[in-house]
Amino acid sequence: MWFQLICQTSQKGEALISEAAENMGAASVTLSDAGDVPVLEPLPNETPLWDDIIVTILFREEDKPLADALERQLEENREAWQISKLHQEVLEEQVWERMWMKDFHPMCFGERLWIYPSWSETPDDDTVKILLDPGLAFGTGTHPTTSLCLQWLDQNPPVGASVIDYGCGSGILAIAAIKLGATHVQATDIDPQALTATHDNQEKNGIQDEQISACLPEDMPEMQADLMLANILCGPLIELSQTLCQMTKPGGMVVLSGVLAEQVPLLQEAYQAHCDDIQFAEQDGWVRMTAQVR
Repeated sequence: MWFQLICQTSQKGEALISEAAENMGAASVTLSDAGDVPVLEPLPNETPLWDDIIVTILFREEDKPLADALERQLEENREAWQISKLHQEVLEEQVWERMWMKDFHPMCFGERLWIYPSWSETPDDDTVKILLDPGLAFGTGTHPTTSLCLQWLDQNPPVGASVIDYGCGSGILAIAAIKLGATHVQATDIDPQALTATHDNQEKNGIQDEQISACLPEDMPEMQADLMLANILCGPLIELSQTLCQMTKPGGMVVLSGVLAEQVPLLQEAYQAHCDDIQFAEQDGWVRMTAQVR
């Protein structure tokens, strides 16, 4: 059994509450959004916070007196620490691995591309199967931006193509490209954890080291690929428009995602100077852009 204190506060209050929880010996402190303000892809070592925060403070069963003492301290400082809500609740011990496993199921993208969690049985058929579990890096197929890219790859298998996966995250797009016929994928990401995740998922899917290479952007070899995949965010996509197109062969394709519908005009303007046949697809307010490099 565990005990957790849950309170709602501001950025200023969060710092005071977290310090008090640490001093009281809490097992963990978790911060979450009290409203609906997404934090999109912070840079490594950045911890952007919301204006309105839910702080969840966890105590072991034997530390219940400490939880009670902290609750009294928070109550005494409710106004000064800008605490709008405060309560304590019991958290029963569970098999936590099973809890998140039950919510992650096989998913199909297009006609024959499937993502399976590693604990799931895979059918013996001619579909393309990727084994992937939720982990440290972005990209399991559940988010519309990843889904849009996977759908495009299913509809346009990169058979015999060289590919760059710019912002590889978990490596899901690189792995899908190889499984769908690409000869080599150069993957890159600014987060070293993403490179580790890509390598681990590559091994899990039986893909050879020479088929997917992963490195930081500054270590990228000079090259031009037949296909550029970049599932990042609109700001970086605009800043990198010339770079991404220069790294793509004339006549090659760029497939970009991570863009909100209202950002489409800005993205289109940035790529019109380098590309033809610009097209868009939308899913749940997120957009994929495809274009052919001149």
